[in-house]
Amino acid sequence: MKITRFTDKMIQNLKRSNRKYMRGEGYGFNIRVTPSGAKTWLYIYTFDEKRKELNLGGYPEVTLETARGKFEEARKLVKNGIDPSAAAEQAKEERRKTPTVDDLIAEYIARHAKVFKKSWEEDERLLNKEISPIWGKRKAVEITKRDVILVLESIVDRGSPAMSNQVLKITRKMFNFAIERDILQHTPFFRVKALSPNTRRKRNLTEAEIKTLWASIDHAAMSDVARRALKLVLVTAQRPGEVSGIHPREIDGRWWTIPAERAKNGEAHRVYLTDTALELIGDTNGRGYIFPSPHKKKDQPIAAHALPVAVRRNFKWALFDKDRKPLYDKNGKKATVNRFEIEQFTPHDLRRTASTFMGGLGFKDEIIDAVLNHVKLGVIGIYNRYTYDREKQEALESWERKLLSIISGRECKVIPITRASVSA
Repeated sequence: MKITRFTDKMIQNLKRSNRKYMRGEGYGFNIRVTPSGAKTWLYIYTFDEKRKELNLGGYPEVTLETARGKFEEARKLVKNGIDPSAAAEQAKEERRKTPTVDDLIAEYIARHAKVFKKSWEEDERLLNKEISPIWGKRKAVEITKRDVILVLESIVDRGSPAMSNQVLKITRKMFNFAIERDILQHTPFFRVKALSPNTRRKRNLTEAEIKTLWASIDHAAMSDVARRALKLVLVTAQRPGEVSGIHPREIDGRWWTIPAERAKNGEAHRVYLTDTALELIGDTNGRGYIFPSPHKKKDQPIAAHALPVAVRRNFKWALFDKDRKPLYDKNGKKATVNRFEIEQFTPHDLRRTASTFMGGLGFKDEIIDAVLNHVKLGVIGIYNRYTYDREKQEALESWERKLLSIISGRECKVIPITRASVSA
């Protein structure tokens, strides 16, 4: 075997051949070239009178400098009576026993979130966006309480205190899961408190905002699927995630049954579909989802986070000049525009808005709770199994009439609930 000092140019010029071959620079440091052109660094050595090969990685992913460093470390082990191949296997086993945070995220999603949480996709999205880029390659056991606090503070500092609390909640659960499965012995979240108060949202849209939104949403930067889904949340008062996943098989005439496995409370729920709701849903003869994912190869609905993302981006839509260069305001920040022309809201606020207006129309709390599929508390939930279908239809039809009057700007007589005519 020809012995020479490797250089980058030399390695780059090694051509593939019909048969694999090796080049070495001495003391067992080699590179192997296969007929496919793949180049692999090797340390060839003798240990306990046996010839062995240690794979040091492929070129160019592993550079000459890095490969030589690995070779020299392995050679020192041999001189000290340690088999580097065995050491490498032991290190691999240690890595398996002490997973990285990315490994932990994958296991948490597969073995806990997907099994126990209908909102597992949101957990996965949050962890991949907020945690993986920062901690992903680090060992889970190395994460400290200070690391946790710094991550939470960075999210608060960017103006997202509610997200900081959500990251704390989900990530703490993931580390507790690791303790339950004996992956970790301790959690860095011990006595870590939320950095912002957990305030319940109270936002609901006014009549003027509803009228503006209904018109502006048609010109917002989002897909037609997202537009119709957001409007359907407002019309039906159902949860955005449940609306996003609606399928024709769940619809029978004017009734949409949200199956138990998709309902947040695990209870199947019947929703009356008004004319406006049916118009937004469109064709129910197809086999696919009503609001399909843009990924054509996948038969699935739009993701659970698609509606919140579509809404958020339109409140700060970047402005560009005719050459597609970003515009800036007087403070040097990128210029944006609110394409909805109303104060910020979330898709869930549309559900709250519908609920609020039904209350204003005179419907009692138990009927509104039935429309919203809220869980009955205490013994009422055990003994009162009445479904309120007639009352739900009445409430949603009254809300539709009110909504249409708001949108059109014309007075629309809302029939008093005590005299409302409801079909069977």
